[in-house]
Amino acid sequence: MKDLQQERDLLISFLQHDNAATTLIYKENFPIIQHLVLQNNGDNDEAKDIFQEALIVLFEKAKMPDFVLNCKISTYLYSVARRLWLKKLQANSFKTGIADQLEETVPVEEEMELHEVQGKQIEMMHDALVKIGEPCKSLLEAYYFQKQQMQEIADQFGYTNADNAKNQKYKCLLRLKKLFFAQHKNL
Repeated sequence: MKDLQQERDLLISFLQHDNAATTLIYKENFPIIQHLVLQNNGDNDEAKDIFQEALIVLFEKAKMPDFVLNCKISTYLYSVARRLWLKKLQANSFKTGIADQLEETVPVEEEMELHEVQGKQIEMMHDALVKIGEPCKSLLEAYYFQKQQMQEIADQFGYTNADNAKNQKYKCLLRLKKLFFAQHKNL
């Protein structure tokens, strides 16, 4: 997971209108903002609007000389987007009392903590997948990411049949789990 200095560097690039930084911020953060809006009586267009507004708030605040980023960009954007969405719901009087209900049903800290933990676990799994080596890495990617059938994998990797490929996949998966949990233990 990125440390705070990497987050600050990303923010500086974003402020300098770096397209790669903007794209990265969008890819890493829009899905959770979209989920927030969709789960709370919104639609995709509203999610896009809220995310854009949150980006503008981040951009404007970060340009201020006394601004210091002391959390992840995702945490900051989520907090801003949540407040913007609540204000929009209140302004539209979407449903009586829904904004009050949202305060109770959308715990920012818990959801962001869960999001960060999941992100860290995904990164650890990716690291373990890199460390596992070939042919296990390619075999697991073929099965889990490319959704190939075992017979296709057997043909591709030169196994005599699908059962042998399945056994090898199982052994690779055990090695991957061992690497993952070894990293997890070292935290």
